[in-house]
Amino acid sequence: MLRLLPLGRSYTTAAAAVAPKKEAWLYLDSVFPVQLALWDFRHYIGILREDNLLSTLESRLEGLSSVHGFKPLEIQPHRKDGGVFVRFSYSPSNLEEGKEWSALQAALSKEVEKQGGLPSWSGVRSGTLWVVRGSPWKEDMNRFASPLLRVAFDGPDIQEQSLYELCRPFGRIRDLAPPTPVPAGTLRSSLISFQHVHSATIARNVLHGLEVPSTSGSAPSKTRIRAQYDTPVKAHDIRNWMSSHPKIMLPIIIFLLGTLTYTIFDPIRSVMVKAKMLNWFDYRKFRLYEWLRVNTVDRLSTRNETVTKLEEEVWKERKEAESALKGYLSDMPTTIAFVHGPAGSGKITMLNSVLKQSRRTALIIDCRELNNSPSDSSLVDDLAKQTGYWPVFNFVNSMGNLIDLASVGLMGQKAGISSSLPEQLKQILGVVTVALRSVSSVHRASIQRQIQDREAEEARRIQDARKRHAIMSGTWHDGRLDCIAGNGVMSELGIGDELFSEDMEITLSSDEFKNISEEQDNTQRKKKALEDVEAIKALPIVVIRNFAASSSSKEEVLDVLSQWGASLTENHIAHVVVLSDNRENSKRLAKALPTKPLSSIALSDADPKSSLSFVKQKLSDAGVDIGISTQETHLVERLGGRASDLESLIHKVRSGMTVEEAIDDIISRGVAETRKNAFGEDAEDAKNLPWTRYQAWKVLKTLSTKPETGYYDILVDFPFKGDENALRSMEHAELISISTKDGRPSTIRPGKPVFRYVFERVVNDKVFRATQELAYNEKQILDTEAKIQGYEQELSLLIDTMEKENRLEWFMRPSRCRERTRVVGQKLYSATRKVEELEHKNVELKKILSQVI
Repeated sequence: MLRLLPLGRSYTTAAAAVAPKKEAWLYLDSVFPVQLALWDFRHYIGILREDNLLSTLESRLEGLSSVHGFKPLEIQPHRKDGGVFVRFSYSPSNLEEGKEWSALQAALSKEVEKQGGLPSWSGVRSGTLWVVRGSPWKEDMNRFASPLLRVAFDGPDIQEQSLYELCRPFGRIRDLAPPTPVPAGTLRSSLISFQHVHSATIARNVLHGLEVPSTSGSAPSKTRIRAQYDTPVKAHDIRNWMSSHPKIMLPIIIFLLGTLTYTIFDPIRSVMVKAKMLNWFDYRKFRLYEWLRVNTVDRLSTRNETVTKLEEEVWKERKEAESALKGYLSDMPTTIAFVHGPAGSGKITMLNSVLKQSRRTALIIDCRELNNSPSDSSLVDDLAKQTGYWPVFNFVNSMGNLIDLASVGLMGQKAGISSSLPEQLKQILGVVTVALRSVSSVHRASIQRQIQDREAEEARRIQDARKRHAIMSGTWHDGRLDCIAGNGVMSELGIGDELFSEDMEITLSSDEFKNISEEQDNTQRKKKALEDVEAIKALPIVVIRNFAASSSSKEEVLDVLSQWGASLTENHIAHVVVLSDNRENSKRLAKALPTKPLSSIALSDADPKSSLSFVKQKLSDAGVDIGISTQETHLVERLGGRASDLESLIHKVRSGMTVEEAIDDIISRGVAETRKNAFGEDAEDAKNLPWTRYQAWKVLKTLSTKPETGYYDILVDFPFKGDENALRSMEHAELISISTKDGRPSTIRPGKPVFRYVFERVVNDKVFRATQELAYNEKQILDTEAKIQGYEQELSLLIDTMEKENRLEWFMRPSRCRERTRVVGQKLYSATRKVEELEHKNVELKKILSQVI
């Protein structure tokens, strides 16, 4: 809060009644600093020096008594304008009438200069003495000094030349604006622009209240001057200018906001991402917590070593994939590792095992959580939470959208403040990239310290070995013996025949120079190789899980992540590992890395032996000791090696089910899910599927009788007729699995091993089979009847053509029309027979449905 100070400090002196005297006011400028605004800290310097300045001023004024009987009566500081008002008395004798003010001012100024000038707050510039020609106005309002002085006329206007001559002695005037029309009841005024604020303060305090004779009218009159400061730029002027120039202001605002974000918030966000990766805020990584866990929980919980061996045997199917991933992480990153396999094949388990063994920093981004975000803002929030990006201001983008809408109405185009979803994601990932570089630098520095510590330890070990060898061989010289032997000549007694270390090194280098050189070269090579390995270990790992788009609107998210991952590997910032259930998603990554092949790592289901070992081990860990018979072994083999189904089996057996009941329950649940996913809950729901019910029934019926079928056998026949999109969509929905050979689709298998038995149970359901077969046959009948109509029309046209031909030519050469008629007739016959067979089947199917209650 601004402290209001008293307007003045005064003292009075009784005037002698010897001769008549007059009283007037002086204004002394530059005693205090001119306060330009509330934030002008110089104002407080003047307050601190006030007593000293006024004391000096009082002594100087008392020395002016020789000038026309000058005697100070009262001193009133006016700190805001930097001056002091002095009320004084003087003797008017010897002063020329009409020029008494100028003569008195000149005499006082001359005498003050002889005494060293007026005191000043800065001690550099001396002030000036002015006789106040108006009346002093000592106000303490928040009207601060300005080079613009508005002079209001309480009476007729003063001519411009007269006003200039009146104000020019106080300083140079840049401009003088004549009075402008004003509303009734308002004083007309002129605006005077001084070159210096100092001049405006003097003019305001000297001329305020001055009465100037006016010559504008016939009758003599006087005009009283009222002076006050005018702000150079008013607040509403700035506001009006900004609102009237949006094309200039909006880019400036955008630039300032971007600069603020770049200079302040981005470094904070980078530190927060780094903190998340290095677990600065994770209490489980604190040394105290780890020590407590090791000495309490870990001692109480024991684990059998045979369990670990069993796990290694169970997961031996993934050893090849694990070795491939370790090989990728042990080399400098040049491409992306794409790990693909069906859901439940153990991709996450294998990756976690590799990360745990490598002990490297990893950043995990789960695309499934991003795909489940209901809006773009929540998607940005989810990505920020996963990466540690903080703070996030989503409302800024919302405000940007509103400003863009407003700018379209103001200037006909968008301001460009709002950002699209890919731009927001790129901004977050750009900050994450900076944090990844920083994390790599931290690890590299830590590794360098470890290497230096090992080298120092090795050097100490070698030095100790040399000392022991020298002591054993009698060549060790102990300098402490010199002190015992004495100083000067006597100190020579401490030196025997043993060699100094310098002589020993020279001897060794001359004898074993070649061996030492080779050893040094080997040491340097090992050191460089170790540094290269440690440099790779210092790189962080970026893991992108569930790399798939749930809808077309989320595909741009995968594109941004693909480009970001490619930039990380190309710039050797981090290793990038992408996990996906579908190998088709690798096309996005390949598009981001067009010149380099992906490091593709495939995971498949475990073999029956490994699956059975896994089930036995998990049941044994849970304390369920049951013997699995040969029949139950065959039932377990129905689940194949899919880890998710095996986990479900284990959970059900632990809940009290038998193996047979658990597998039957898994298949039953699969039947219900397959009917819903493949055929839809109703006809309306089936319209939203990317395939038809006829196509789904064809695939299920074929795969229910054999473990796999040819890709092109299904593709070229009814009801697909070359529609590959339907098959790809079914693969994406995990109903089927398409394997390749030489880069092209080869065979079609069920999406899960257990799906073969699920499909078999779906197809063997008489009612469901009858309804699907009936609809399938009806569709075939419609297509075949359409073909029959085409055949009949072609036959009619051929018969008409044959009637116009010359019959004698039939015996000379075979007729093309007759040959075509025969071919079309055979097709017509086959199609007709097919329709009859299908209609007969439909009759039988309807009988089956009629018997269902």
